[in-house]
Amino acid sequence: MEATEYLTRQHREIEEALRAALAVDNPDVKRSRFLDIADALILHIAAEELVFYPAVHEKPNEDVLLESLEEHLALKRLLSDLLALHGDDVTFQPKLHVLREQAEHHHRDEERKLFPEVRAKMDAARLEALGREMEAQELRMQARGKPRKTVHEQTDAARPLP
Repeated sequence: MEATEYLTRQHREIEEALRAALAVDNPDVKRSRFLDIADALILHIAAEELVFYPAVHEKPNEDVLLESLEEHLALKRLLSDLLALHGDDVTFQPKLHVLREQAEHHHRDEERKLFPEVRAKMDAARLEALGREMEAQELRMQARGKPRKTVHEQTDAARPLP
């Protein structure tokens, strides 16, 4: 699948999963759903940071990419906070709500600012190859275990651009 379509599809899936988790009353079920979301979000962020952003990095879009990396850092910090909480913790629901809001904001920014520029500058074959590379990156991470377990070591600073 073409890279920007691949990422956009993941955006919608993550957003829907977050909305569904927020609607759950049972704290154990809410936490269980969150753990799945955390894995999906970490995989998505890694695909962008390790494959997509380096492939599309150019001076004209550098500000957008740097902002996106800072937004990823904020998402990782929220994920790390949430992973340390039980579903019945008084701050779990508010933090999950903020995670949803920040993820949606980040997704909108990418889809409105970065993706159109990438599609205009990159040919279809390269976009398809990039989509396959991101999928392969995610599969490698999944094979190593729960992706969410890596988030705690990624909260000091935003990943630098290559």
